[in-house]
Amino acid sequence: MEARVQRGIDADVIVVGAGPAGSAVAFHLAKSGLSVLLLEKTRFPREKVCGDGLTPRAVRELVAMGVDIDGPGWIRNRGLRVVGGGLRLQLDWPELHSFPDFGMVRTRADFDEILVRHAERAGVRLIEGANVTGPILDERSGHVTGVRVRRDGEDESYTARLVVAADGNSTRLSIAMGLHKRTDRPMGVAVRTYFRSPRHDDDYLETWLELWDGDRLLPGYGWIFGVGDGTSNVGLGLLNTSEAFKSIDYRDLLRRWVKNMPAEWGYKEENMTTPIRGAALPMAFNRQPHYTRGLVLVGDAGGTINPFNGEGIAYAMETGRIAADVIVQALARGTAAQRERVLLAYPRILKDAYGGYFTLGRMFVEAIGRPGVMKFATRHGLPHPTLMRFAFKLLANLTDRRGDASDRIINALSKVAPSA
Repeated sequence: MEARVQRGIDADVIVVGAGPAGSAVAFHLAKSGLSVLLLEKTRFPREKVCGDGLTPRAVRELVAMGVDIDGPGWIRNRGLRVVGGGLRLQLDWPELHSFPDFGMVRTRADFDEILVRHAERAGVRLIEGANVTGPILDERSGHVTGVRVRRDGEDESYTARLVVAADGNSTRLSIAMGLHKRTDRPMGVAVRTYFRSPRHDDDYLETWLELWDGDRLLPGYGWIFGVGDGTSNVGLGLLNTSEAFKSIDYRDLLRRWVKNMPAEWGYKEENMTTPIRGAALPMAFNRQPHYTRGLVLVGDAGGTINPFNGEGIAYAMETGRIAADVIVQALARGTAAQRERVLLAYPRILKDAYGGYFTLGRMFVEAIGRPGVMKFATRHGLPHPTLMRFAFKLLANLTDRRGDASDRIINALSKVAPSA
């Protein structure tokens, strides 16, 4: 369907940021017939700090978008291997109607570009090297009507009927609109690197539940994800619910952690193929509201990372799809008041979808931040496979609406928990 642009504007919708959230919302909008301008401050290919692991939740979104996941570079995995308390437990992804029974690994070095090129083929107009410096506001209503951009040393401006902030945790656009981080929401930090390793083609994602800093057990986990190209993505994530959060040298902690691993795995300094890099993880709706005055927030800009496991890609793509559905309906309305009424429903839709579950996640991260809780859970939970399968479903947010007993318990807990 060919998009038609109204006179006096550059696109129906401007999307700022071409990560998974931005590409997903842009793709779905374009497929619905709207004209979309996607602005990305860097140029592809580019790298992002990430574990590169894609759960069945993320795979479902890729399939729904029609992304070819059977080509070279897409590595499937069967589930999660959990290491802790002297035990190793392999948990297969659950067999559900709502999600595929496999996960994947794809490095962010090309994952984001695959999505953005897919969006371009759907009709999205992409401009790379476009650094958005601020919003353009209507003088009377204060609504966003476009953005100012710095590109190739020149100042430019673009206008649209609606603007989407998909510009990640830093989200300068949201901050310019007065949307600041909530301090009552958990934050995480992740660091990772790549090692040449014979474990590069592992069938399972591997997570280590015990991260020690001397005699302190830290709230977080380490991971080893085989990339399939001769390397493993090795990293760790920590939560700010521990008093030690601000004083830890995360890069040094990663180096010390891998030194205790078997030498034959190859996780040595001389096998490291990239520097250790880090990124912040905004969790549990740490920036709200997700719509205000012509600006829609998706992905990390709205703090949609799962506090249970630090997963962000699936929720970035999901919120992009949900936002696109709302925007399409809103822009079809005949008056500004009608459009605003539809757009104001978007934050409520997100809270209905994730609010209770994210609240459970906040309770979880607060609990494991207390000394002894993580150690007790690891030592006494891992020996019980049935309990761990339940915990696996909960932490990965993988249930059917009308599934087995564990699905019903998790869904019920999410419904009765206060919305985030």
